[in-house]
Amino acid sequence: MMGGIFTSLDKEQKQAVGLLSIGTFLEYFDLMLYVHMAVLLNELFFPKTDPHTASLLAAFAFCTTYIFRPIGALIFGFIGDYVGRKVTVILTIMFMSLSCVLMANLPTYAQIGIMASWIVTICRIVQGMSSMGELTGAQLYLSEFIKPPARYSAVALLAFASAIGGAASLAVASFVIYFGFNWRVIFGVGAVIALVGAAGRIFLRETPDFTDAKRQVTSMDTEEESGSFVQEKVDYRTSLALFLMDCMWPLCFYFSYMHCGIILKNSFSYSPEQIIHQNFIVSMVQISTYLLFVFLSYKIYPLKILKVKLLISSIIIMSYPYWLDNLQSEFQVLLLQCCIIFFAADASPATSVFYKYFPVLKRFTYISFTYALSRAVVYIITSFGLVYLTEYLGSWGTLIITVPVFTGYILGLWHFEKLEVEQKTDRSI
Repeated sequence: MMGGIFTSLDKEQKQAVGLLSIGTFLEYFDLMLYVHMAVLLNELFFPKTDPHTASLLAAFAFCTTYIFRPIGALIFGFIGDYVGRKVTVILTIMFMSLSCVLMANLPTYAQIGIMASWIVTICRIVQGMSSMGELTGAQLYLSEFIKPPARYSAVALLAFASAIGGAASLAVASFVIYFGFNWRVIFGVGAVIALVGAAGRIFLRETPDFTDAKRQVTSMDTEEESGSFVQEKVDYRTSLALFLMDCMWPLCFYFSYMHCGIILKNSFSYSPEQIIHQNFIVSMVQISTYLLFVFLSYKIYPLKILKVKLLISSIIIMSYPYWLDNLQSEFQVLLLQCCIIFFAADASPATSVFYKYFPVLKRFTYISFTYALSRAVVYIITSFGLVYLTEYLGSWGTLIITVPVFTGYILGLWHFEKLEVEQKTDRSI
């Protein structure tokens, strides 16, 4: 069936899909390796404290991956819009590799004290910043390189590849903890495979949209004309709509993997190994979901898929506090996790639909920045906010976060539907 979807692609397009999917897998394997091993590594690189402070430190360690992403988005967005998409997707995976090398050789807190905490935090910041140019860059590349409807499936395949990368990191984390394997070797292997992915991307050529836009600027008669083309304005409402929609996935991800992991630890006395194992099962559901969207987006227009996801996800997430208060077994927690992740209302598989409403020579910067900002804002609010909201308001305190996020997603989706209608009307005139 996968072959049927991509039969319309030429050899070069298929090669681009393959190289970018493999690179995205490797990038997310490296990025999520620490996230899923945090229950083990935080104890090695951070001081031991009371449970409340430990929760705050865990939130800090988690957020460092995302809090500096907007800066990375501006840096790599500038490179992507002024130098090219190809250069960006090569650079980002190389930075990921270098940070993995450093973490593989980093002494623990017991050996060098607080310096270990600072260095591992810097490594996580570098990984978060470099990951900003990775998935967005790859999605943009395929969005500008392939025509619909195969474009929708090709871009959705990148989300599938990132999910496999996250699942692979979970599997490795489980293996390391269960067998007592040297975790440093895993980070070393991650660095090597990231370099291999960077080498493969050298053979990609620049996207037609970016090349044509640069050619237009060069061929314009006057500096004033070329300047007006480069300075083409971005509709702030479109940027805001994309930001609001991007906020949904980090909320669903945190509730499913992180918050439920805390519940398993505190309410069911789960060990780090057991939490990682259960999260691995959830990741298998996530992979199946993305694979399903790869197929569906070829036959069904992506915005229609998002409407169905939104309807079901709203029911699950809004009733999340009720389920938390009535959980009686680990299996019920697993079911809740799987339901959240399967019906998570995010931008996939409609990302390429949204991207076309941004000017080509500003597209990378704006899209990556809104993506990065959404992750930083939501992860900071959820990871730190839930520590206090659930302490004072119980499980129902989660609604203080979920209601605004869902409202924003609805408004964002409505805005892009409006743009689609306007575009169809313009074409028919």
